[in-house]
Amino acid sequence: MTGPAVPFREIVLKVHSRCDLACDHCYVYEHADQSWRTRPKTISDHVVSRTARRLAEHARTHALPSVTVILHGGEPLLAGPARLRLVCEEFTSALAGTAELDLRIHTNGLQLSPRYLDLFDEFDVKVGISLDGDRAANDRHRRYADGRSSHARVLKAVDLLRQERYRHLDLGLLCTVDIANDPVAVLDALTELRPPLIDFLLPHATWAEPPPRPDGSPTAYAAWLLTVFDRWQEQGRPVPVRLFSSVLSTLDGGPSLTESLGLAPTDLVVVETDGQLEQVDSLKSAYEGAAATGFDVFTHSFDEVAAHPGVRARQLGLAGVSATCRRCPVVRSCGGGLYTHRYSPAGGFDNPSVYCADLAALIRGIEERTAAACESPAVRDPGELLAAQQDLTRTLLAHLHDSLDGAGGETWAEAWALAAEVESAPAGQAALDLVLAHPYTRTWLLDTLEAVRAGRPVDGPPVERLAASVAAAAVHARLDLAVPVAHRDGRLFLPTLGEVRIGGAGETGTALVRAEGEGFAVRAGAAELHIAYGAGEGAHWRPVRALGAGGGSVHAPEATADGPGAGPVPGQAMSPEPGDVRGPDPVHVLLDDLDPYRSCFDAPAAHRLDQQAVDAWSASLAAAWALLAEAVPDQAAEAAAVLTALTPLTGGAPVQTGRHGYGALGIAAGSDARTLATALLRGFRRAKLRALCEVTDLYASDGSWDHRLPWQEERGERGKQEEAVPFSRLLSETYERVGLALFDPEFLAGVPQALDLIEEAAETTVDGKQLLAVMRKEINGTDGTSGKNGCKTGTEWTAVR
Repeated sequence: MTGPAVPFREIVLKVHSRCDLACDHCYVYEHADQSWRTRPKTISDHVVSRTARRLAEHARTHALPSVTVILHGGEPLLAGPARLRLVCEEFTSALAGTAELDLRIHTNGLQLSPRYLDLFDEFDVKVGISLDGDRAANDRHRRYADGRSSHARVLKAVDLLRQERYRHLDLGLLCTVDIANDPVAVLDALTELRPPLIDFLLPHATWAEPPPRPDGSPTAYAAWLLTVFDRWQEQGRPVPVRLFSSVLSTLDGGPSLTESLGLAPTDLVVVETDGQLEQVDSLKSAYEGAAATGFDVFTHSFDEVAAHPGVRARQLGLAGVSATCRRCPVVRSCGGGLYTHRYSPAGGFDNPSVYCADLAALIRGIEERTAAACESPAVRDPGELLAAQQDLTRTLLAHLHDSLDGAGGETWAEAWALAAEVESAPAGQAALDLVLAHPYTRTWLLDTLEAVRAGRPVDGPPVERLAASVAAAAVHARLDLAVPVAHRDGRLFLPTLGEVRIGGAGETGTALVRAEGEGFAVRAGAAELHIAYGAGEGAHWRPVRALGAGGGSVHAPEATADGPGAGPVPGQAMSPEPGDVRGPDPVHVLLDDLDPYRSCFDAPAAHRLDQQAVDAWSASLAAAWALLAEAVPDQAAEAAAVLTALTPLTGGAPVQTGRHGYGALGIAAGSDARTLATALLRGFRRAKLRALCEVTDLYASDGSWDHRLPWQEERGERGKQEEAVPFSRLLSETYERVGLALFDPEFLAGVPQALDLIEEAAETTVDGKQLLAVMRKEINGTDGTSGKNGCKTGTEWTAVR
């Protein structure tokens, strides 16, 4: 077992080892380990004090920000108020100034009274209560030793805890599943009490003592829980249910929320009433001594316990589950099940859970019921992806504003106020969105945020970019608003518009930019330039030009420093509607060879191109785009709606994606039309997948499993050792090849096998499976995205390969 031990963030403190109920499903008294019989009934002052000091020592050693102490039993309230006060005082004192203390108690509720709750209120001890549902369900197991019902007393405790003065202490209800009970009645009884949380637990069982299955069904517990889930959905999810929330979280790529599911390492240790340090309590269900470590709080530190082989075995994540589980697609959600439930006398804990079939059926059942509601619309709808990307850019801008916290000075503060003024104007929000959507806005935001986090200076261009963006938006919206923008070395850059030459080399200052008539004015001191929409490059103005795929070039927006002129409105024809392929000229993109933040590719960005080079670029783009529009019209249409900027590069791959927002590609010169078309399509697919990964989780636990790339074998590389790759690479290369195969069938090799691998992979989330469905539809020609080059489908895959 390699790697450092995981520190304990949670301890279960057994304050009393006896109980006032005789529950026949209790793992402490009714299962294999009967060590409770030899332990003191009540924890001693010495054990309490020593444990508190050990925990504080552990928290200091590992710089833990917080620790949780759960008071447990038996029935912990049998320890009495005085003993529980001592526990609270000792731990509060020991942890003061070291770590935040989260005190909790788990009880059957029978002894709960205002006296206890006033004590818990004083020390902020949260209270969880065990209740198995309605009276019939609860009394099936939770009875007094003489057989009397405990249900009414438990309800009184719940009602007491729900009183306004104690409600903040309520942790919720814990319910042990019994498939003999009516699942709907159980849930209804629990939700009627309006607890803050319901936690369903499978009854502790092992392969030596499997759970009861009256009808012999291997998925009886899944069926029971899915009935509860359906009722919970029908009720509108009135109360969080930890088990369901955990499954939903892991399906979406998030963490597990319970020890009984997921691959998160355990960080819990148990302290018995005699000071013995043990592993998780449920192990008592396996065999006598299964939870023992041989350590105690008097002679051993918590670090020594954390290094115990039994504890480490539950800290290994994926490596700690059986080989069968590691190959299972749902292991990221179930985590192999609770460690205790894997035990068998022959194989120890190296087995799937005794509830394996139930867990798989439960996870798949929840996924089937919720996938549509959980899916991100950005995966299927290009317009939703663009909207999500715009939201992300605005979120980053707001985050930068908060992170600067005044460090941007008056320059930033004034620009921020003017941005709000632009946005409130009738055409202002759309204009501001247009500028913020420019891909290199994202580069600026990310670079500046990194500088802020690293403590580097951000005065100058990083802060001044906001004012330049606001000025560009005001010009796009034709607002009569003067925006001060810094100019450096005699240059002033307006994103999406161009560069104004004002003053001489080395001059720095501030100019006012204001829209006027058919253009805009820039005034710096006594100098004033009037730049009109419509004309090309002049002595004082270098526009961001646009490439038209129909040949030639246009200026977008067109402007001149020589006076009024006619031309398109800024931003016009830059963003066609999705799917809008307009004959021979389906795309216009900015040829951005001016933006200071365009240098975000593997190869250096080229300097300003002359008009001859621009015309050559336009001709190359036109020829490449004609091939795409003919072969893959829908992909070409989507790319036309998404690609807003191309930046010339000095070398490297024909098309590159970089560190920027969605909609830009870097292009190196020298490719023929078909090579450029292939590269554009490849770049578009890469850019789109990255954009999706920025707004939703397509996979989780990347790198935990190794995958093969089927096209290695298809390329005739048999005999060579196959390269093992993480899921992210398998997905990205498959996504590229699906798009490329519609243009050139040679890329089809290996794609069917790759799609199958993705479907069976444990890393795939709900949205990842949604993307998989999109790819299958694309390659099968059922989603309007098949090419015209004769890609085969269905039974014809083999012939293609």
